[in-house]
Order: sequence, then structure tokens, then C-alpha cells
Amino acid sequence: MKNLPSFTSILFLLFSLHSCATFSSVDFDNQHIIDGNSDLSLGNSSSKKVNHNTWNELLKKHVQANGLVDYNEFIKDEAKLSNYLKMLSLNHPDSTWNRREVLAYYINLYNAATIKLIIENYPVKSIKDISRPWSKNRILIGGEMISLNTIEHGILRKMNEPRIHFALNCASISCPKLSNEAFTAHKIEQQLERVTNDFINSKENNISISEAKISSIFKWYKKDFLVYEKKDLIGFINQYSKVKINSNTRISYLDYDWSLNEKI
Repeated sequence: MKNLPSFTSILFLLFSLHSCATFSSVDFDNQHIIDGNSDLSLGNSSSKKVNHNTWNELLKKHVQANGLVDYNEFIKDEAKLSNYLKMLSLNHPDSTWNRREVLAYYINLYNAATIKLIIENYPVKSIKDISRPWSKNRILIGGEMISLNTIEHGILRKMNEPRIHFALNCASISCPKLSNEAFTAHKIEQQLERVTNDFINSKENNISISEAKISSIFKWYKKDFLVYEKKDLIGFINQYSKVKINSNTRISYLDYDWSLNEKI
């Protein structure tokens, strides 16, 4: 069987320290095995591996505080966006990267690649109008073409960090809003806390003591939210919600609005 590029092997072995999930059909090179004592905590940040300044500038310029995107203007900076994605392709994570750096890299990659996908197909009313938006391999990383699904489900979700669901943006109204600043290794803990708090207390959830109408994200990825001290969804929500719920609270899930998150 053909071996995947070394960065894929390294990332799998890093993430397997935090998850028992495996890729059943891939062979890995033993020389890339990472020692179990490697620093993968969010508590320590090592040296900066990539510069996300270009992405940060583009977000500041074209994304409003409410997360809506001015795609008409973003198109004018498509070359800058492409250059940023090319830089990420040439500077992908390896065994020297810590957990903070890997998280920031792949969250930014996912969001930037999603914007690029919309721009390439603009105008569209929804990302779902594009053929195979999440499953098609469109993103070049280290010589390998990967998909948005690979980034989200094959990499980020395997890191057992549920807050990534509020950092990733799928270019839709019901998605957690696109942050208008890039994620960085030295700020990512604060950034993940902020986006999680913002989303849970946003209009995408209607929470009262007696009834909680919450985003379908909590239904689709329910098991991802069981990794903290409170081993249930209610416990996770209560860490951030201004209104606390309990086992007697009626929980239902809101319909998802896939309309484009476009500035009107």
C-alpha cells in the first residue's frame, strides 16, 4: 500500500495519544512515532511555526463583528488568500509542533479553505449548492490533496477538543460566526473559550430553565462534548450558558439555516 506523506503519519500518532480512534486502512512509518511524554497540552506554547498575519488582515478587512462576510470585496483579495493557503501547504505540522500550534493551523486552514471555496463558486445562496463541498479533495497540504471533512473529522475531532465546533465556520447562517481574527498558538485557549461562550449564549440557542432549544451541532456531535469533567451535554452547556439547565429541562434541536453567511 502506498504510504501517506510523513506529516499525515505524524499527526495520526500525535492524535492517537488522545483518542483510541484509528485509520484502519493506512500504514504508518515507525520512525515518526512520537514519545508518549510529548508536550501536547494547551498549557504550553512553543515557538511560532507559521505566520497567520495575512489571514488575520483578510478577516479584519472582510468579516464583520457579527461574522457576516463581504464576499464581493473578499473576491478582490483572492490572490492574497491563495498565497496564504499556499504558505500553509508548504509549512504543515510535523513532530516539533505542539497542540496549540496544530489546533490554530487546522482551524485557520479550514476557515480559509471554506472562504476560498465560496469565492470560487460565487455567487451562491448556500455552500450546499456547491458539489461535494466537504468531501471533495480540494486542499493541497504537503503534496497531498485533502478535503474539509479530513480536516474536521480526520484531524481536529480526533484531538478531543470540543470547542473546535465553535471555531470552524461552514459559511452558513446557523454556523458559529466566523471570527474576524486568526487563531494563533499563543491566544488559542482564550479564543476557543470566547467563541464557545459567544455561540452558546447567541440567538442560535434559546435556553431557559424549563426548555432548551439548542443548535443541531449539539445533536450531530453530541459525543464530542463528553470529554470534560461533566460527562454529559448538559454539563458542557452549563460551563458557558448564562442560564443553567438540568436533567428536567426539555431539550430540542433547532433547524439549521444553511443560507450563505453573507453581508447584505
